Amino acid sequence: MNDRLFATVLRLKRIVSIGAVCVPVLAGLLANAVAAEGSSTNSPLLSVDRIFEGDEFNAESAPQIVWSKRGTGYYGFEKAVAGGEGKDLVLTDPESEKKEIVAPAHAFTIPGEFRPLAIDGYEFSEDETKLLIFTNSRRVWRQNTRGDYWVYDITSRELRKLGGDAAPSTLMFAKFSNDGTQVAYVRDHNIFVQQFRDMTLLQLTHDGSKQTINGTFDWVYEEELSLRDGFRWSPDGLSIAYWQLDSKGVREFQMMNNTDSFYPKTVPILYPKTGEQNSAARIGVIHASGGETRWMNVPGDPRNHYLARLNWASNSTELLLQQFNRKQNTNLVILANAQTGEVKTIVKETDAAWVENENEARWIDHGKRFLWLSERDGWQHVYRVSRDGETVSRVTKGDFDVLSIAGVDEAQGWLYYISSPENPTRRSLFRVKLEGGKPERLTPADKPGTHTYNISPDSRWAIHTHSTFDRPPTTDLIRLPEHKAHRVIEENKKLNGKLDALSKPSTEFFRVDIGEKTTLDGWCIRPPDFDATKKYPVLFHVYGEPAGQTVLDAWSGKKTLWHWMIAQQGYLVMSVDNRGTPAPRGRAWRRSLHKSIGILNPADQAAATQAILKRWGYVDPKRVGIWGWSGGGSSTLNALFQYPDLYQTGMSVAPVPNQRHYDSIYQERYMGLPEENPDGYRKGSPISHAHRLKGNLLIVHGTGDDNVHYQGLEALVNELVANNKPFTMMAYPNRTHSISEGKNTTRHLHGLLTRFLHQNLEAGAKER
Repeated sequence: MNDRLFATVLRLKRIVSIGAVCVPVLAGLLANAVAAEGSSTNSPLLSVDRIFEGDEFNAESAPQIVWSKRGTGYYGFEKAVAGGEGKDLVLTDPESEKKEIVAPAHAFTIPGEFRPLAIDGYEFSEDETKLLIFTNSRRVWRQNTRGDYWVYDITSRELRKLGGDAAPSTLMFAKFSNDGTQVAYVRDHNIFVQQFRDMTLLQLTHDGSKQTINGTFDWVYEEELSLRDGFRWSPDGLSIAYWQLDSKGVREFQMMNNTDSFYPKTVPILYPKTGEQNSAARIGVIHASGGETRWMNVPGDPRNHYLARLNWASNSTELLLQQFNRKQNTNLVILANAQTGEVKTIVKETDAAWVENENEARWIDHGKRFLWLSERDGWQHVYRVSRDGETVSRVTKGDFDVLSIAGVDEAQGWLYYISSPENPTRRSLFRVKLEGGKPERLTPADKPGTHTYNISPDSRWAIHTHSTFDRPPTTDLIRLPEHKAHRVIEENKKLNGKLDALSKPSTEFFRVDIGEKTTLDGWCIRPPDFDATKKYPVLFHVYGEPAGQTVLDAWSGKKTLWHWMIAQQGYLVMSVDNRGTPAPRGRAWRRSLHKSIGILNPADQAAATQAILKRWGYVDPKRVGIWGWSGGGSSTLNALFQYPDLYQTGMSVAPVPNQRHYDSIYQERYMGLPEENPDGYRKGSPISHAHRLKGNLLIVHGTGDDNVHYQGLEALVNELVANNKPFTMMAYPNRTHSISEGKNTTRHLHGLLTRFLHQNLEAGAKER
């Protein structure tokens, strides 16, 4: 704390000592004083304005790089050599660093106009003679998946728009056929194919509607199975396999938009809540020149099973698909004949709790085998599976989890993967022979943090991105396997300079023993002028559910900066990952939360808090706060309601107060079916414990949240009112789950959180 700010604080304390103002007023004045002091770009202190207004602390992203399919070069857009607007498309040789302009910036100017395309994404044809450009994109739920597509012919230098007379921003998931002569895409829930030769447009499906969805998905499939693009070209370019969802009978949830028109309007969403009817999914194959669809004869009730993955089985005659039962504790890997529709199960994964669903098979050995991730031995490892499923052999072995497959070098017989055997808060690159053996760590052991890799097709090079908890990402080009840095691509020099000029808090990762042979990972941010002989308030940041891990040695952007600001203002900030979070600590760890969300996780969080209070005398037991978003908002409510004597203040953003109100796929995966676990749903729902509230509670929600509905907040408000519990709430009109839409929203929200914290959890050190 600098002299000017310290003098301001002393003045405010003296005012309180003579009874001029009440403590909440002091807290508000203190928050305003801190914010004002930190508003200058030359100040060593952060403020809400500095973090969330302008670009002072924006990180620079590395350019979107695409490896060439024909060699080891890579493509990227770079500042135009000729100057002016737009960027050149450049092919770079990693060895010599020689650059070739494949298409100059002016090539992407719309014919007859002077404005260049704003490129939101791009993809090459297999022979890299054509470029598919995604632009003018619009959001569908979470991501921008609707837009316009243009094709640029690199040889003829011709730029043409796809879609015929389609309305702007209505095409989805356009993809080249393997021979590069045509593109398929989705529009208005139907699949279309367009030829490049004469731009002929052919509509393949004709039954698409709000309730019959071809080639894409409904809300819950997109949100919980990460499925958006719902069709696949066959390798020979003659057929297309696609999902069709029948949403008849799925109940509509009506959101209310009060802000975008003179009269309110409803926004309907087909949204299956727990125990309610799902869409029925099926998979079919249609010829690219049109005709009837051949549907795959997948067994089981399609309303109570999920088709979670689909791809061609390394040829143009068979499909490999995955089917989960409604409980999601069984996954059938199925080989389907694309011509007859006949199917055969070749792998069956089961678990007493649930089976993970984001697992793509990777074909090797000319389609004779595929690589597969499985937790069947208690840890997630890579297996080689024969095409008929008869032979399954483990590639990686040991008491550690393989988080993902990073690359495969079949020519040299290597598997590259991401893991963290010694420290579940970090991520590193390893490799092992495809037939198994001793793994080799490639990420240098002296470089902690989180490492990600975009490996070239020949596995000789990688685009490597590295960050730590208190350092933003740097991206460089490295050689493999020696992991030798070759060229810096983006080092975030400007941002690092800004961070180094701050009065930075100190950070520490730790483990806390909560008994029963259980230790939890955590981190702590301490004020810059920390004095261990005094005691400080603590604010816990929590998530606590299977969809997220907060204790990671990785840069979290402006969330980290806001936590630093809070620490500068005299708070400890901590986070602990309870059991059940997706840390690489084994299957048993991750499945601990089965049927116990809202029961086990708040118990673990409370036990960790109690252990921390006992271990570190500088944590003030009378000033304990907690905050979180989404699942973390729910965890915050459960902390305050179930442990009212431990937590004094909580800030809950976009929570799920009643688990029965949330969607079928997520909640049933982790809690089981409602009729089979009614007590778990009740005991795990914060609304069941709201009558026990003692502390200070802020609840924040967007009224346009399509994910976690505002309805849940209203139900909680009714329960709190019925029990005469004081609380504070803020509704952001028509904002979604991110509460980010509209001018100044993000800054306003964090200003609200900061003020509430100061008003209800006194800042600063006190004598023990």
